[in-house]
Amino acid sequence: MNLKLNFYLMFGIIVLNACNKQTKKTNKGDVSIINAKQNINFNKDTTTTSMVYIKGGEFMMGGDNSQADADEFPKHKVVVNDFWMDEHEITNAQFAAFVKATAYITTAEQKPNWEELKKQLPPNTPKPDESALVAASLVFTPPNKAVDLKDYSQWWIWVEGANWQHPEGPDSNIKGKENYPVVHISWDDAMAYCKWAGKRLPTEAEWEYAARGGAKNKIYPWGNEHISVGKAKANSWEGNFPNQNTVKDGFKALAPVKSFAANGFKLYDMGGNVWEWCADWYRNDYYQTFKTNKAINPQGPTDSYDPTEPYTPKKVARGGSFMCNDSYCSGYRVARRMKSSKDSGLSNMGFRCVR
Repeated sequence: MNLKLNFYLMFGIIVLNACNKQTKKTNKGDVSIINAKQNINFNKDTTTTSMVYIKGGEFMMGGDNSQADADEFPKHKVVVNDFWMDEHEITNAQFAAFVKATAYITTAEQKPNWEELKKQLPPNTPKPDESALVAASLVFTPPNKAVDLKDYSQWWIWVEGANWQHPEGPDSNIKGKENYPVVHISWDDAMAYCKWAGKRLPTEAEWEYAARGGAKNKIYPWGNEHISVGKAKANSWEGNFPNQNTVKDGFKALAPVKSFAANGFKLYDMGGNVWEWCADWYRNDYYQTFKTNKAINPQGPTDSYDPTEPYTPKKVARGGSFMCNDSYCSGYRVARRMKSSKDSGLSNMGFRCVR
């Protein structure tokens, strides 16, 4: 594994959006960034266009089948209040409108601040070469042969210049993809968008309740039929991950929003396409809190802990992506939990909002 991937993947760190003063070079010149997120103002739009009203209720939260991971148990009762949710992931067009209105610069477009970054790493972690400390993001790059699925570096490449406007790198663009989900979005970026839109990120409980679409104890947003059976139900990876995709669902990578049938709440892409940020911190043992108690509008734990990367605070992401396959990641299951440092940006990471 090369230095860049070893550094960023071993410790679960993609890039850090430092909130102190720093300068970013862009095609339009030098842009001074001083606590950019705090300068975002609500756009005053209180409409619920392209949102779905979801009547709250009680449900059983947690794993539904043998594929469930340990952090999905115990299954426990949860109550959520009514809320509105975006019917699909935030698109490139929607995010572009936000950037145009605010001049916001995403995490992936900023050079990492080493002094802040090293606080999340084990003591005495050596500073990487300056060539690694550049504005960049991780891009999915499939190999041409079968590889060890434990070695993420076989399909993730640290690409300078990759960001939401250039998802595969500086020579790529999003022209003609206005209706595709925006990607390379960190949790911080999603929060900034929410502030501008007068919305927020869903709690993990709200997200799972919404994904279930009113059905009880079903494995997927569409029910219990396996994703490989019958017609395509979501944008996922068919074939041998990560080197061979049969494209049964019609899409090799990202798909436009609303390309597949909605769930029972008329929400699209609650399984597959892109992972979606939630508001909550991640703890592997969080569900243990609810062994005997009913959780009412749970907001997640007060801190984060992932035993596989104990130095890295992480936020929850849900829903899976176009890369998900049962051999590697069954993220399209409604109970499947994923986690990442809140400054992470990836070519399969996006979000949607609630109000």
